Amino acid sequence: MPLNVQDFLQLDLPALLAAVLACAACALVGNFLVLRRQGLMGDAVSHAVLPGIVGGFLLAGTRDTWAMMAGALAAAALAGVLIEGVRRYGRLESGAAMGVVFTVFFAAGVVLIEQGAARAVDLDADCVLYGQLEDILWLAPTGWSSLLDPAVWATLPREVVTLAAVLAVCAAAVALLYKELTIAAFDPALAGTLGLAPGLVNTGVVLLTAATAIAAFEAVGSILVVAMLIAPAAAARMLTDRLSAQLGLSVLFGVAAAVGGYVAAAFGPFWLGGDHSLNAAGMIAVVSGLLLALAALLGPRHGALGRRLATRRLHRGLHREAVGNTDVVAAGSSRP
Repeated sequence: MPLNVQDFLQLDLPALLAAVLACAACALVGNFLVLRRQGLMGDAVSHAVLPGIVGGFLLAGTRDTWAMMAGALAAAALAGVLIEGVRRYGRLESGAAMGVVFTVFFAAGVVLIEQGAARAVDLDADCVLYGQLEDILWLAPTGWSSLLDPAVWATLPREVVTLAAVLAVCAAAVALLYKELTIAAFDPALAGTLGLAPGLVNTGVVLLTAATAIAAFEAVGSILVVAMLIAPAAAARMLTDRLSAQLGLSVLFGVAAAVGGYVAAAFGPFWLGGDHSLNAAGMIAVVSGLLLALAALLGPRHGALGRRLATRRLHRGLHREAVGNTDVVAAGSSRP
């Protein structure tokens, strides 16, 4: 299938930009969820914000991003309070408390969507689960040379601009609070001793997660948000023990999953003789899972093969040491 440059710039490029920005932002924030062993928090937040998004529309009567984001942040904050309350007073472990709260919130959001007043917001089950990547259009560019015109870039789709702003905020927060986030992630007790308020840091991570999930929700859907909050960070964790390297690798994996998944979904079926493309968000989630599987298998220290090779090297070293000691003993006993 020949590639039409104008069609690519107007149909595929904006969707690809949105996917890359969403995956990079989710991967960056997801590192601190993985390090704090709060992977389910990403799932909880991405589901709990749904009633807030719909509620923000109902109150504002518009699909304005900031109204829906305000409602979603309120829902995320309320979910956080309820999760802590259920965990403390119900004496449940944190995973069970999250599961209870986000399930109830997600069901409430679906009920709100089904109301007649909420139908005009163009939120349905497909949008909630898979997003609307394929519907993001950018009609201004007509060729590669048109991308040199600043006026063309001024017409970027709203979803792309929002995701770029959220990624910039997440990157700035991580850069400015790198020390606090690192200490709170690895040793909350030490963070409290140093006066860094680990509870406040944790709340900040949850709010960043909520903001990222909200911005990505409309474009890529809840399935991809959950996958990208965990899979790239977990894959990077398999390859390194340094946080700075993990942050960079996770963003790289997120971008690779976005590009590889979108290309496989949009063009792969046609290259194989098919007639229809696949859902881009779903394929990006699949690619991120494959990257995690490869990291879990081939990781030099934490991967299955890496651990096996390290065990073999250890056994060989012990064997050589044992043989050497035996030779020394034999040589000593043979002396007159």
